Amino acid sequence: MRILTLCLALLATPALAAEPAHVAFGAASTPAPGKAQVFGSYAKGCHAGAVLFPADGPTWAAMRLSRDRRWAQPELADFLVRLSNRARDAGLTGLLIGDMGQVRGGPMKSGHRSHQTGLDVDIWLRPLTTRPDAGERETLSSYDVVRGRTTLDTALWQKSSARAIPLAAADPAVARIFVHPVIKRALCRATETTPRPWMNKIRPWWGHDAHFHVRLACPSGSPDCENQKPPPEGDGCGRELDWWFTDGPYSGGSTPRRDLTLADLPEACRALVSGN
Repeated sequence: MRILTLCLALLATPALAAEPAHVAFGAASTPAPGKAQVFGSYAKGCHAGAVLFPADGPTWAAMRLSRDRRWAQPELADFLVRLSNRARDAGLTGLLIGDMGQVRGGPMKSGHRSHQTGLDVDIWLRPLTTRPDAGERETLSSYDVVRGRTTLDTALWQKSSARAIPLAAADPAVARIFVHPVIKRALCRATETTPRPWMNKIRPWWGHDAHFHVRLACPSGSPDCENQKPPPEGDGCGRELDWWFTDGPYSGGSTPRRDLTLADLPEACRALVSGN
């Protein structure tokens, strides 16, 4: 207890508190001890009790193993097994799994602001057809199904793992799925005559043209986990989606964001990396 108190006191000093958080979290090599638990938000958080998702399973293969971003909360690992089995039942031979999170979560050196709590995962739009070897896991690319700002590559789309997106969205554990606006529009059009209560979970966002990003809701055993606000009512297939194909999303430039520091994160997260 004295050691933990001392570590927290040291982290409270201005110099250490101002350290970029990705340095401390990137240095962690083992899961934080204790029960599986999430602290903070998806963009300012961390997690304890992470599990390493297997590189291979009967219905999946994990990619980019060298990044060491296969760490997840147990709920996410269970979801991926569940989804990949359902995808196989829907006619896919398997899924290729991308980034989840770091061993204790937190910000990544790459600057990626999400994937901090072990509840996010990128699933490639390239399906698992033949099992990749070690080299292919680092060099193969996914299917980029978007051409320019507004066009769907229909040939790649038909070969892709897109049919797994509605399966993921229908899972009660899922809070949101991020896809490129072109993909959202394709899903809206393909399902416009069928019931789709899950559609409002699928949110358009740039940069998701070769994978879909699944985010789970906070687990019941993590009272310090911060959920996002629920998505807007409705399916998001009307004017809300049309806006993404106007000049609106491109007006102005993006302001560079500063690195998150340890002081920006919940106190529990600072404690998780104090003993690295």
